[in-house]
Amino acid sequence: MDKIQSDCPYPGCFFCVMKEANPSKRRASVLKFFRELPSQDDDGQVLPVSGLWNTAMAHPNDPEFINLGIFECMAALIWKGLKNRRWLAHDQNIYVPYYAAHIIGSYTMNMEEFAECAVRAGVIPPLVELLRGRLTWVEQRVAVRALGHLATYPSTFPAVADNGEVLELATQLASSSLEIVYTHFYQFVDRRLDYHCGLLTRGMGGVEMESRKAEEWASQLQCWSLQLINCFAFKPEFLHDICKPDFLVKLPGMWGGLVNENSPAGVGLLRTICQSKVGRGDAANIPGTIDALCNIARSSDDWQYMAVDCLIWLVQDASTCHKVIDKVAPTLIDLADISTLGDYKKLGDMIVTVLQECMQQSGNSRGAISDQTKAEIDELLRSKQSLKLEKSMPKEDLHIKQAAALVVKLEGNSLFSSGNIAGAAEKYSEALALCPMKSKKERVVLYSNRAQCYLLLQQPSAAISDATRALCLHSPVNRHAKSLWRRAQAYDMLGFAKESLLDTILFINECSQSNDPDLSLKQNKVPDYAERLVKKQMRAAWLFREAALKHGGVRRAGDASDAAFGQEADDSEWETASESDGENGAATGGEADGETGWKNGGRQEDFCEKS
Repeated sequence: MDKIQSDCPYPGCFFCVMKEANPSKRRASVLKFFRELPSQDDDGQVLPVSGLWNTAMAHPNDPEFINLGIFECMAALIWKGLKNRRWLAHDQNIYVPYYAAHIIGSYTMNMEEFAECAVRAGVIPPLVELLRGRLTWVEQRVAVRALGHLATYPSTFPAVADNGEVLELATQLASSSLEIVYTHFYQFVDRRLDYHCGLLTRGMGGVEMESRKAEEWASQLQCWSLQLINCFAFKPEFLHDICKPDFLVKLPGMWGGLVNENSPAGVGLLRTICQSKVGRGDAANIPGTIDALCNIARSSDDWQYMAVDCLIWLVQDASTCHKVIDKVAPTLIDLADISTLGDYKKLGDMIVTVLQECMQQSGNSRGAISDQTKAEIDELLRSKQSLKLEKSMPKEDLHIKQAAALVVKLEGNSLFSSGNIAGAAEKYSEALALCPMKSKKERVVLYSNRAQCYLLLQQPSAAISDATRALCLHSPVNRHAKSLWRRAQAYDMLGFAKESLLDTILFINECSQSNDPDLSLKQNKVPDYAERLVKKQMRAAWLFREAALKHGGVRRAGDASDAAFGQEADDSEWETASESDGENGAATGGEADGETGWKNGGRQEDFCEKS
């Protein structure tokens, strides 16, 4: 190719080609450039490829390069890197396969016709080789992204599925991606490949920045693998290969960590699986998966509604209902007062209807539902009937019921103040029975108070149930700060780090926006006890925690032992509600709004460190 500008040191420079004012000449030059680039061995090849990457990221819907052979060029460059290791090690060519796969993924993420062009250009085989791990994990990341985009479209999915290894490789990668990134990059600081560091930080930042970006990329590697599997999960013929027990039980724990903001990850794939009768049958046979879905459904997880979808579908299916109902019903009952969640506008009403139908179906199959579950569902149905009756009840009668409930609640506060926690819990139960169903604010307080009692009585599951009910009744949903804090502590007592962490973060967020003097943050300072719990759960829910426990902590050059990263830290500074107040109950009485002690596990300390 002739030089476009005489002062350019590179003959046929791509950037000079793009400066050509004549559109016809520029197209001809670009077409020739794409054809010749894979066969060239000149220095500086990474420059035009990285420039194309920038263009693809900024203008993924621009068809100009698609019609000139960019996909054929990128596929050839990937093959060249895979087959010619001498070329790959020369100059900065090590970057080329990464950028080439990234370009393919960027141009195919929005436009189906671009994806069809990519398939015809033969991009799938080299991408599969990268997915297999022929180079490193950074190329696996962009390969699984590109294949995920190609698998999204009806017209190109068959071409991806025809390669029988893709689903198996993606499943393996979803399960092992975090361990791969940890052992191949994160753990040994002095062994990190320079080009990995360059891609992660773009030369801006040191070891700490590299580690943060590696955690983010590891999350993407796992989540994008799950998205690729999700494309297969919509096809019943692939469910048998996806729904392996050892994979299903791990799925709810694949959440991508706090760095994941946009992907539903494991619970999203489970939701797709549960849309199919075959998938529901496989999921219902894994008790650990059902337990995890119940925890997500009663949590502050952004994808809570997806877990609720799964539970509802499992109960609605006659072939799976009897397997899961005793586990699922308590969770759905706790959520029965929720109004809006995700796309649901009347979720609580739907839950009541589903459970009612389940009760009716169980009459035809003996032993399908335990007596305890039947009693809990019956109680829910009676409460909903009471709500209907209250609509026609005279206001004077409702006021009498409210006044009676208030009297009993105050008795409960008094018992709590004197240290009689069990007696206080009973009084709050009596008050809930008296309180009108439509008095939502009062019922929020009563449920939240009883949750605090259950915390001190070492009954974290009951505390989670009551705190969840309070959060569902509250408006807006899941925003009652005291209930969030109590549920966070209860999840901590059960060892559910992720759920406890999410509740604590949301609790702090609510405090920062509250006008309540007991809740508002003094001088924007996060309470010490909340900060301690966040730190503890950040360690416990750390994305690389399992890999670090298995392989050891992060090592730097000259270190004789594992660094603090990835090692279990001393959590003795944190006290749960039961540890701090289990023996003497609460020190003082109810707060001004009638709620029991809620800070630091029941101690009536002022939010701003006043004793």
